[in-house]
Amino acid sequence: MKKLLLFWLLCGIAAVFVYSQAQKIINEPIRVEGEKIILIKSGASPNKIAEILVENNLIKEKWHFILYSKINKIYPKIKAGEYSVKDDISLAQLANLLTSGKTYLRKITFAEGLTSREIADILADDEYMKGDFGEIAEGTFLPETYTYSREENRRHIVKQATEAMAKVLQKAWDERDAGLPLNSKEEMLVLASIVEKETGIATERPMVASVFINRLRKGMLLQTDPTVIYALTMGKTDLKRNLTFKDLETDSPYNTYKYEGLPPAPICNPGKAAIMAVAHPDKTPYLYFVASGNGGHNFARTLEEHNRNVKHWRAVNK
Repeated sequence: MKKLLLFWLLCGIAAVFVYSQAQKIINEPIRVEGEKIILIKSGASPNKIAEILVENNLIKEKWHFILYSKINKIYPKIKAGEYSVKDDISLAQLANLLTSGKTYLRKITFAEGLTSREIADILADDEYMKGDFGEIAEGTFLPETYTYSREENRRHIVKQATEAMAKVLQKAWDERDAGLPLNSKEEMLVLASIVEKETGIATERPMVASVFINRLRKGMLLQTDPTVIYALTMGKTDLKRNLTFKDLETDSPYNTYKYEGLPPAPICNPGKAAIMAVAHPDKTPYLYFVASGNGGHNFARTLEEHNRNVKHWRAVNK
């Protein structure tokens, strides 16, 4: 009888010990150094997932995860994808993460003023996306930072960006200042693309927009170099040289030195700030501007004043 009691006592002690060790394995956080991005591929076995966790020092032994996943029946619930771990984490928390579907979101950034060809190059070069992206019409892609999950189709980014551009453009058109010499939101987009290419200084955009608005009102040629560059390249290549006087004679509807009014389509993909600058331009008397030589521009009311500014620019750019 005593031996039997002793046996059951030892079994109880062993059970308590096993339980406490199991709880320690399940709930004790593992120290995580920096952020770890782990990839769980579709169809990965519990053994393979355990290998990945060990390789990334997120668990100590493979069998910890394998046994835990079988006992708790979590394996069928694990969702494929990339996961970010940047804080100390326990086995139980890892299991919750892998079954949550809260995958790591990568970021891709498109700068304001890129042509659709440049945007296409960025999309094509991203190794974490898949699929093609179709045709991106010039001016239809809103430059921003977008998030996506690994293996996401590139068309999803294009869809996000085109829908975002349509929304921003419509809002700008609906809230535009009264009396602008623009007949449609499409014309607003074309002018915004020119403003985007003319200056990268945010505070200058409404002033640059005012110059073009004033010229349109007077029926003057816009005479903006970026449209000539686009006439020569159609946004498919980089010019890689300065414009010449001969270039200004290029026979193209995009050449605003030769043809009055706006070009037939955008010359790049402008950002929200450039679109808003056209919707709400500064009220100025300016009809001319030229680079100042220090990154900005000098603005002028008259051709005489403009010529002095041009002379100054040439002097500082010898």
